[in-house]
Amino acid sequence: MRTCDVAVIGLGLMGSAALHALARQGVEALGFDPLPIGSDRGSSHGSCRVFRRFNAESAAYTALSDQALAGWRALEAASGTTVLMPSQVLEAGPAGCAAVSDSRAAALAAGSVPTGPRTGAEANAAFPAFRLPNDWDVVMQDSGGILLAEAAMRAFRGGAGGRIILEAARLTPTPAGLRITTATEEVLAAQAIVATGAWIGDLIPALKPHLVVTRQTVGWFQPANPAAVAYGDFPVFLLDGPHGFIYGFPDFEGRGVKAARHDHGPPARPDDWGPPATDVELAPVSRTLGAFIPGAAGPIVKRDVCLYTNTRPADVRADNGEEFIIDRLPQDPRIIVASPGSGHGAKFASAIGEILASLALDPAFQADPAFRLDRFSGFRS
Repeated sequence: MRTCDVAVIGLGLMGSAALHALARQGVEALGFDPLPIGSDRGSSHGSCRVFRRFNAESAAYTALSDQALAGWRALEAASGTTVLMPSQVLEAGPAGCAAVSDSRAAALAAGSVPTGPRTGAEANAAFPAFRLPNDWDVVMQDSGGILLAEAAMRAFRGGAGGRIILEAARLTPTPAGLRITTATEEVLAAQAIVATGAWIGDLIPALKPHLVVTRQTVGWFQPANPAAVAYGDFPVFLLDGPHGFIYGFPDFEGRGVKAARHDHGPPARPDDWGPPATDVELAPVSRTLGAFIPGAAGPIVKRDVCLYTNTRPADVRADNGEEFIIDRLPQDPRIIVASPGSGHGAKFASAIGEILASLALDPAFQADPAFRLDRFSGFRS
């Protein structure tokens, strides 16, 4: 039987970042994932994710963003690959919109004074693709970007030095170690990092009551005014409007404007990756683009499905749910849990990978309390 110090089960952005961090430190680690890069399944699949430095969802996120930014730049230097394309990020919503005011407050708390448009009228003047109501609130981040998710996973895996087994893995704790079993391999690991996204409840059943998986649909739209939504001339956008919270990207790939609704979709099971996104599911996005970003509006030219895996609200240290789990399993500290990413964790993956490596290598290291399992009464040690 093969042995290793750390097994990493699940090699999406978080798991592959952890494997890369461990390999860089000379740890004998093995990674397991049945999905090759380019698969249309898995929480990290697809070409891109939004990177924001200032995030209103948690006070812990600005420091995590800064650590992640340093990590993305280090990965670029080590791999010779671009993984983070700089881009302005514009958030907008009706006058008094909490999402906009909270993001502005997060920036100010970090010592950064937002510049750029502050109203819908100013945003329309700066970016002709928009047609926001003149009195809408707007906040702009100049330190955002487009995270190239597939390129980042390729760079992380490429830096793992051939330590990857492209097979699904099962985990069985034994007194001698953690037995990792695949169709062709059996490995005994001293520790394991489990980062399997929507599938994590299958490997760690105790997590299932605290998780909800939802179906999220994504579309690419052929823009009415391609020049107005080109990368460099148009920002990443987040609109809190009448049709939901809609986010999207400039046409940086030459295949249209990618946009989706961030609000939770219907409940799903971990293997529910079909059927393709329908016109009805994407109607809120189409209506938002038509009403507020006519330069980006147009026919749907590509469709995709993502799964969000969110935590339910905690009951010890109260939170509203939708938060990460990054912690050792109290019932068996040899097992480190690194899911879910909650639909907004991708941008932090380079930092989370380092945190996971520290959890494996330093018994005294603890993750941020906001991410720990002891916020749930069922995991109090």
